[in-house]
Amino acid sequence: MTMNKYDLEKWSNIYPSELPPKRYSIPSEIATYPLQMDLLRVLNTTIDQLSLMMLGRLKNVSIALCIICFSVCANAQAVFQTMHRLPETGQNTSYTNTFGEDADYNINSPFYILNGNGTVTDTVTSLMWQQTDGGEMTIENAQLYCGNLTLGGYTDWRLPNCHELFSILNHDKVNPAIDTNYFTKTLAEYWWSNELQVNDANKVWVTNAGGGVGNHPKTETMSAGGPKRFHVRAVRDVSPATLLPNHFIDNGNGTTTDLVTELTWQQIPSADSITWEQALSLANALSYAGYSDWRLPNIKELQSINDESLTNPSINQTFFNGVNANHFWSSTSLPNQTTRAWYIDTQFGVTTFKLKTNKLYALCVRGGDLVAGILENNSAQNDMMVYPNPSAGTINIVNKNSIDELRITNLVGQLVFQSNPKSTCISVNINSTGIYFVTISSGNVTSTTRIIVED
Repeated sequence: MTMNKYDLEKWSNIYPSELPPKRYSIPSEIATYPLQMDLLRVLNTTIDQLSLMMLGRLKNVSIALCIICFSVCANAQAVFQTMHRLPETGQNTSYTNTFGEDADYNINSPFYILNGNGTVTDTVTSLMWQQTDGGEMTIENAQLYCGNLTLGGYTDWRLPNCHELFSILNHDKVNPAIDTNYFTKTLAEYWWSNELQVNDANKVWVTNAGGGVGNHPKTETMSAGGPKRFHVRAVRDVSPATLLPNHFIDNGNGTTTDLVTELTWQQIPSADSITWEQALSLANALSYAGYSDWRLPNIKELQSINDESLTNPSINQTFFNGVNANHFWSSTSLPNQTTRAWYIDTQFGVTTFKLKTNKLYALCVRGGDLVAGILENNSAQNDMMVYPNPSAGTINIVNKNSIDELRITNLVGQLVFQSNPKSTCISVNINSTGIYFVTISSGNVTSTTRIIVED
């Protein structure tokens, strides 16, 4: 990005003490370190987005890096993981007798906590969200809004990337395609992300109330003179993002593993375009690379491998060498138009829907923790209370009946506390921030809930 004298004067008039970001060269002393070089390339290819971020007065460099993180440029493999797990779509309704549709799998079921302070915590992704969006505004004002927001006692709010925004959509609901038990229904038609369309800084990636994600002109929103309502919803990180040296790994057998979601993908899609029902059957019958548990991905899984810094196709061909700019089926149906299903268009990465009788391509996936979504015993859960939630470190567990065993594990399943209290209440101190699973056994009943520990 270059600026002339007028541009610099205009910038300094907005924020006299702030200078626009500059491009970074690659020093010779780190030229032999691929990770550092990749990170510099990421910074250089996203410099326009950094300029926009500075309008939001981001409070520290780590937040800025997290905003860039989820997708990186084609040659850069280092990636910041801001979401601990990829939530499923929330679709629990069956729309076909053919096995393999979205509702046939329970993988990382959405699980939210209302914090009682205007915020919602997604315990699957470990992100905290603004419960009621901030209303309609331009993208520039959305950046400023998030950068200046104080909510729930926190000041480190930011504008989410499009993958994070897409993660809270619920594809068993429409208009809005979001769980209004946790997120307040507003007049929003779209929600801004922090990501610009590659090669067109006048377009921004947004999610919509119908359940999709796409690239739209900045001028479409009412505040910019357009006819539509683009709203802002801020997000913050409950725990720091994790830097992964590699996003994808080529397994050498025609498959690629995504280290962010831990899903394994075919590198080459179906040879022919097929109907939605045929795609379900093909995936279910597939035996490939020594595995037979392949399935058609849901729309969130399919969108998770999209890279917004790429076009034609918008998926990294280094690891998906058979994927071109085309249309690929997901297993997710449209709940209010059940003869249609969601797909991704890999020209840019837009998700939308078509009649299931249309012929598109199938790219199969395997993996994911099929039991990660906790199916809790509701009657038993009512007997158990864990508070405060979120906690600053001290957790109080109270149960109607005597607690025979208490187990607390972290997000990766490691046991951090175990006890046999033989009482109806116990207090436990957890020293590290994060999301934990509290499991108690009382007689023949076992109950599990999630809790957040933060500073």
